Amino acid sequence: MNYLKEETLNALAAEYVVGTLRGKARVRYQKLMMQYQAVSDATAQWEQYLAGFNDAVTPVQPPERVWDVIQQRLGHSDSKDTSAQIVDFERAKRNRWRGLSALSTAAALVLAVLLVVMQPSPVEEVSHIAVVNNVDNTPLWVIEVSPSTLDVKVTDAFTALANKDYELWMVPANGEAPISLGLMPELGSDSRNTPDILLDSSIAALAISLEEPGGSKTGSPTEVLYIAPILSV
Repeated sequence: MNYLKEETLNALAAEYVVGTLRGKARVRYQKLMMQYQAVSDATAQWEQYLAGFNDAVTPVQPPERVWDVIQQRLGHSDSKDTSAQIVDFERAKRNRWRGLSALSTAAALVLAVLLVVMQPSPVEEVSHIAVVNNVDNTPLWVIEVSPSTLDVKVTDAFTALANKDYELWMVPANGEAPISLGLMPELGSDSRNTPDILLDSSIAALAISLEEPGGSKTGSPTEVLYIAPILSV
């Protein structure tokens, strides 16, 4: 079994923290924690997730008769009539285990919900890419497109101009006016929704224009600096 696989590791860490991982399996997991930092990190993460449940358990004060029976069994009591107390003690013990069983069931249900919530959302594969190069053919931006997301990443070769913004445009194949996709990031990355028509055959390429701060004031590119084809991957 691959214990470091994300789904397996999360399930084992959660069971370990809840206490349902027992026997040899628990000992084996403790050895894994000493061997792999990822296992220790997952355990600590689940301890944080489930720590709040401690506050949800209301302390219960045992009846005095329970303590009396404990004293009697330890030989610390001179009481002669203990049969009824022993019965009460056994009944209290059964009730205690019922409560623990209910708590364990509740914890298992919460664990199941958390495992579902923590499952990573499926990531759409990039279907198209556009690389914006400068005159030296050095990439300045890399644009990755999936059916629902357009991710723009700035490379280390990019240098911003003071008091200027860069705007991204879709260039229609039929020669009509370019369509703005908003400002380009100048550091790091940016993600936005993919327009429905971007991957349509009606769009020939992407273009980058140099604009005043805030973008084009006319709805059209002011000074087109770069044009990048949209390539299928």
